[in-house]
Amino acid sequence: MIHFSHTGPLKAGFRETTEKNKTLRMKKIMYSLGLLLVSLYAAGQSNATLTIQQNNTGLTISRHIYGHFSEHLGRCIYGGFWVDPSLPVKKQDRIRLDVVEALRKIKIPNLRWPGGCFADEYHWRDGIGPREQRPKMVNTHWGGVTEDNSFGTHEFLELCSLLDCEPYISANVGSGTVEEMSKWVEYLNFNGESPMSKIRKQNGREQPWNVHFWGVGNESWGCGGNMTAAYYAGEYRRYATFAKNYPGAPLKKIAGGANSGDYSWTETCMKNIPLNQMWGLSLHYYTVPGTWGKKGSATAFDEQEYFTTMKKCLHMEELVSRHSAIMDHYDPEKKVALAVDEWGIWTDVEPGTNPGFLYQQNSLRDALIAATTLNIFNNHCDRVRLANLAQIVNVLQSLILTDKEKMLLTPTYHVFDLYKVHQDAKLLPVLLNSPDYSVGKEKIPAVNASASVDSNNVIHVTLVNLDAHKNIDVSTMISNLPWKTVEGQVLTADKFAAINTFDAPNTVQPAKFSGAKKNGANLSVSLPPHSVVLLELK
Repeated sequence: MIHFSHTGPLKAGFRETTEKNKTLRMKKIMYSLGLLLVSLYAAGQSNATLTIQQNNTGLTISRHIYGHFSEHLGRCIYGGFWVDPSLPVKKQDRIRLDVVEALRKIKIPNLRWPGGCFADEYHWRDGIGPREQRPKMVNTHWGGVTEDNSFGTHEFLELCSLLDCEPYISANVGSGTVEEMSKWVEYLNFNGESPMSKIRKQNGREQPWNVHFWGVGNESWGCGGNMTAAYYAGEYRRYATFAKNYPGAPLKKIAGGANSGDYSWTETCMKNIPLNQMWGLSLHYYTVPGTWGKKGSATAFDEQEYFTTMKKCLHMEELVSRHSAIMDHYDPEKKVALAVDEWGIWTDVEPGTNPGFLYQQNSLRDALIAATTLNIFNNHCDRVRLANLAQIVNVLQSLILTDKEKMLLTPTYHVFDLYKVHQDAKLLPVLLNSPDYSVGKEKIPAVNASASVDSNNVIHVTLVNLDAHKNIDVSTMISNLPWKTVEGQVLTADKFAAINTFDAPNTVQPAKFSGAKKNGANLSVSLPPHSVVLLELK
């Protein structure tokens, strides 16, 4: 008990005021003690509660959230998809088919090309016609290597056909012209008689491809021209005006949006670009474990660096929420998509590799980043309707790594394999109360999740436990959604830095999960440390 005392004579009014002050002080102390108890409880909490609600919103998780990115950078195109004719692997033309088959398995919905920064120095006419006649160029952004343009428009669209995915083309605004972009659209999408369709037919393609997704410039605030937001908005309006809709090919034009937390860029674009001129507005954000000068190793990191990386990954929630709020002000009907068309972890390159090739290994940590980010996108599918992980093969957070004829699937690949069940499924909103994962004086929520129901009324729940040490039990209530059985898969390893190598390609791969049980109408789940879990409820 806390006692208050005073001495000396008191007037009646002063005594009354003092008594009120004592009461107020007591209330403040009790309130502070209450907050302390709550804080101590939360710090010791090792269980989570999850409520999965019915879809009363009508929201669908667009498959295009699960898109990917292929730039003329390092060994993504050359040595990844497009290989030397003498390489002893199965090929169609020079397209590597074991890579294609692996990506078809996870149903990639779209592929962004040719960049990235490369897009704003790429001139599409250099990449059509007989390959031996195509001019060479210098890739000034990525390693200063010579680009022979043997992989161009026709080759990319053939790759998309083999992958059974939609192409997403980023057009050159930085060093290109309105006419150049306009004629590229005509070359790809016009089915009548015109100068561009005539050239297309001469190059062996009779019918148009009908490409819908078009990026109007890339990172125009930086490598795409170092423009101001206001200047870019004006340029966008001009370029977009002459990017025409042809029969059967209405364009989904995507404006070059903000770098990370540049909210003023988003506001300027939303304020100055008519909503009917753009399908989407992009956002780029990379999870960098250290600083841009010293990003950190892809494989050699301790728990503090692991924790910091996951904290930076979770920043995507704030970015999406705040950019969406600005877009809501100008577009309350949510007609314009937020297209997060570059995201992922960016570390230092592997020792001994070309620093301009951005080749990095891929660990369980990266898989947890992918799963967490996809959960965030799923839960914001009202606004996020397209996203592209950077990048698909041999660059940054790759799904696939190759070394001559060898190929391996990274931990991140397995996340996309598990999460493909969410594509075009109906969102089931979740309410999650998570314990904290603490390192030193910092803490983050240990668990994140998303859920959906598919066209066969099968419920899928994806859960991530970021805690490096603790099993976390999740008590799950599923509101008015009938189900009888639960099955699951888990992706984890002994260490959060575990990787797949060409000598040991299956160190990190999904396994059957037996930690979920039906408990009456509810579900009990025990999540292992640093794990991704997919549950299927029927």
